[in-house]
Parts: sequence; structure tokens; C-alpha cells
Amino acid sequence: MDMRKAFRESPALAILRNIPLEKTIPYAQAAFAGGIRLFEVAMNSRDGLEQIERLRKHFGDSAGVGAGTVVNVDLAKAALAAGAAFLLAPSCPPEMLAWCAESRTAFLPGVLTPSEAGLCLASGFKVMKLFPAGDMPPGYVKSLKGPFNDSDYVAIGGVTPANAPDFIRAGYLGVGLGGNLMPRDCLENNGWDKAATGVRKMLAAMEEAACATK
Repeated sequence: MDMRKAFRESPALAILRNIPLEKTIPYAQAAFAGGIRLFEVAMNSRDGLEQIERLRKHFGDSAGVGAGTVVNVDLAKAALAAGAAFLLAPSCPPEMLAWCAESRTAFLPGVLTPSEAGLCLASGFKVMKLFPAGDMPPGYVKSLKGPFNDSDYVAIGGVTPANAPDFIRAGYLGVGLGGNLMPRDCLENNGWDKAATGVRKMLAAMEEAACATK
């Protein structure tokens, strides 16, 4: 899976962390109805592997389903066996970089510093997860892209529907949202239509921001 191409086509990633198993499909389907085509299931969720399997079966090839919080090779193998099409990590462990490069596994390593970005680029990974993006100055990603001009970054951590367009304007390739993606009452009360409408509005604002930067 080409991660740069995937985020150019669908710049928002829905992160499922501790979503109740029985609400996995309704939650993801609401995000899908709003326009999201990329999903991450956190591997430190209780039912993470089964959620990956269910989402792959439900969406088939119409959405990309990945696994997040993949901090070692054993988790990586388990996630891929469950059907994950790509992996994400909060950091960039050398063993993960080496294994994913050798196995040609699509991987978004987590970075924050220039040293980490350089390490990932040296391993062949040009698209990275910048975490926690919300704690960094707005111009930080452009500063990273100065010396590392062939790199791209997905903002994760502190992203909300309200500020997602700001990250796009700042130069991020895409964003990832977990618990902030939908209002809590939508999850608790099965307000999926309201949730889909909110996602749709966010993506429209992100598209407008992207057009303004061209």
C-alpha cells in the first residue's frame, strides 16, 4: 500500500481505540458515510485483532484498514495475519523499521524530532506519523520538510474536527483522529447519522484548506 497516495486520496484517518466490539461496524460505517476511507485499529485495544478482521470483511477493498500502536515485530505479524493493510507506531523502533522494510510492509513510523525523521528516511519510509502533533508549533512540520524535502507527515495527537483544517494549512499530508472524531453522545446513543454529518463537514473544511494552499 502506497501511504503517500492513500493520504492524498483520503487525508483523514479514523482511529478506533477501545471502541466496543459490537459498535465497531456502525462506528466505522458512520465515518465511511462521512467520507473517510482509512481506518486504524489500536492494537492495545481489547478486541483489536477481531476488529481488524471485522472491518476487512465489512469494507473489502473499499477502505484501507490498518493497525496502530504496533510497537514490535510480534504485534506486526499478528496484525497482518488479521488482515491489516498497513501499520502505525507511536515511535520508530529500529527493529520495526528494518522488518517492515525487508518485508515491504506499509508502515507509518512515529516521529517527533529531526533525528527520528532522518532515521526513517534512511530506512526508506518517507511518510511518517508526527506524534503528538497537537503539542508542536504550527510551523514545525514545514521546518522538518525544509531539510527533509522528500518527507511527508500525518498529524496525530491533539487533532479535532475543528482544528483538522489548520494542520492541512500547516503542510501536513493528512490527519488522524481517535476519540475526537465523533461526539461522545453519537457513540453512546448510536447517533450515526449525526456522526457522519460531522465527518463530512470536517472533510469539506480540510479540502477547502488544501485548495487554499495550492
